[in-house]
Amino acid sequence: MVSRVIPVEPFDLIIFGGTGDLARRKILPALFRRFCDGQMEGGGRIIGAARTELDGDAYRQFVQEAIVEFVTDQRCEPAAIAKFLKTVSYVTLDARGDTGWNALAGMTDPSHVRAFYFSVGPSLFGDLAERLRDYGMGGGEARIVVEKPFGRDQQTAEELNATLARHFDESQIYRIDHYLGKETVQNLMAIRFGNMLFEPLWNSQYIDHIQFTVAETVGVAGREEYYDRAGAMRDMVQNHMMQLLCLIAMEPPAKFDPDAVRDEKLKVIRALDHVTPDDIVRGQYLDDGDRPGYLETVGDAKSNTESFVALKAHISNWRWAGTPFYLRTGKRLRARTSEIAVVFKDAPHSIFGAEAGRHRNILTIVLQPNEGIELGVTIKEPGPGGMRLVDVPLDMSFAEALGPDTQFAADAYERLIMDVIRGNQTLFMRGDEVEAAWAWTDPIIKEWLEGGATPLPYDSGSSGPTEALALMHRDGRRWREIRK
Repeated sequence: MVSRVIPVEPFDLIIFGGTGDLARRKILPALFRRFCDGQMEGGGRIIGAARTELDGDAYRQFVQEAIVEFVTDQRCEPAAIAKFLKTVSYVTLDARGDTGWNALAGMTDPSHVRAFYFSVGPSLFGDLAERLRDYGMGGGEARIVVEKPFGRDQQTAEELNATLARHFDESQIYRIDHYLGKETVQNLMAIRFGNMLFEPLWNSQYIDHIQFTVAETVGVAGREEYYDRAGAMRDMVQNHMMQLLCLIAMEPPAKFDPDAVRDEKLKVIRALDHVTPDDIVRGQYLDDGDRPGYLETVGDAKSNTESFVALKAHISNWRWAGTPFYLRTGKRLRARTSEIAVVFKDAPHSIFGAEAGRHRNILTIVLQPNEGIELGVTIKEPGPGGMRLVDVPLDMSFAEALGPDTQFAADAYERLIMDVIRGNQTLFMRGDEVEAAWAWTDPIIKEWLEGGATPLPYDSGSSGPTEALALMHRDGRRWREIRK
């Protein structure tokens, strides 16, 4: 099965920070893949903009090297690259001065969709937004794309939103979270609201608890300065995992419309109870003999920044009253995996006796490394040995079920960038949503700082601190294994 690719309308995509690491690793390769699949046939132009002094040919060489390095499939052919490079231009530009802005204005077409990707630090967002308005590029079908972090706390998020709002309408601002571009994340809504099988059971009457796991095998090397100021709570929980929680827990929107979806997500965030210190475990990974530990990597033996966090959250509304949500994420764990496990309650009465054991249905949504959905069901174990029950999975890997040539292999940035061009904000965070997430997160971090507690050490290659296991064991539950 091959997805039908619909070309988007003519657009100009300007990448501020066009020579940076994000542009090289993600944005430019994503655009090349969309080009190869025919989605830019309507007429797409790409303009890199940065302080680096380059001419057009030198920038196209940079783009070509990025494609060769990060696009590894059969589409990376010299002829396709040469054709793509004809859409690429470059302008040397000063975000805080006037250099290059007249040239950029002259390169863009006011009749096109104009998407300005802020692939730079948040400190430059206001300067870029102001100059886009001053040089006449903020009107019409203009959109700006901003990467996280969206502030460091509620106050800075509000200030950032106010800065952008002085120059652009909320309908023009696309706050990108690449997790929301994953095919399986989008399928959460299809699973919930497109199947009568699940929605009647999607509540505290039938669901015992829900687990969210985002585990990484890498440490913080290469991101030491940023990560030691952020930590796992700011880097993962406040944004990526919060979005997953919202999609799992939200009420059905009236329609699949950007504001209708985001209204329901906002209600979830505002219904979250405060998490007490007893329901949170923080950790820091240790060295494993071959790789340094967290403290050695960041160069601060007294750092209290967490590389692991596990917590139990509650949503105070009718649908979820009494159902706990367990979230954990960490660096240098046993395996790289991201999954959501919806654990249903036991049958109210077992007719098979105690010897049959305890069995539960579990719906597992795997986000990485192999996107797919698995539903665990209970059956009789084959054989003549009596009525013995076992759990078996009904497993659907997207690649196996729909074929390797489907668009499920597409990178999240590909989908999200094309949504920007189409003007579809469904998978992008709204300003009030970001601020509400920080309003829930800030008191947790404040209690850590005031309490002075240090993160608990855990072995690299493990599942995190043993205290995280106790977080669930005391409730008579257990974490799912982080499988290699």
